[in-house]
Amino acid sequence: MPLPIAAGLEIPDQELSVSFMRASGPGGQNVNKVATAVELRYHLEHTRVLSEPVKRRLRALSGRRLTAEGTIVIVARNHRTQERNRREAEARLTELIRRALIAPKVRKATRPTRASTERRLEHKARQHRTKRLRRTPRWDE
Repeated sequence: MPLPIAAGLEIPDQELSVSFMRASGPGGQNVNKVATAVELRYHLEHTRVLSEPVKRRLRALSGRRLTAEGTIVIVARNHRTQERNRREAEARLTELIRRALIAPKVRKATRPTRASTERRLEHKARQHRTKRLRRTPRWDE
């Protein structure tokens, strides 16, 4: 079943691979017997679903989860069942891709207004006068 990301955007199953392993941490005998941790791999380099700018942003957002081969690896081991861990891994991947879909706003350079420049200079002059009055007078003044 494809992973829905946004309206009109789904990740096909072929681009995702899921493997299960034993989780560490608390859980008693269950943690030693059952492979409940989930490792979700998304092959970012081979995907045809996402555009190149989105892929670039996703690479930047992925950080250490991105391998040298261009695969995003998400490991979920917080829950006691495979199903809940799989859902958590899919939710984390979905959130990551949704954040990459949002294009950053382009910053437009602006100049300070004349009034703000005058206020800044007036403040600087006031500070200068205050600090000059605090100084100890020199012998030639």
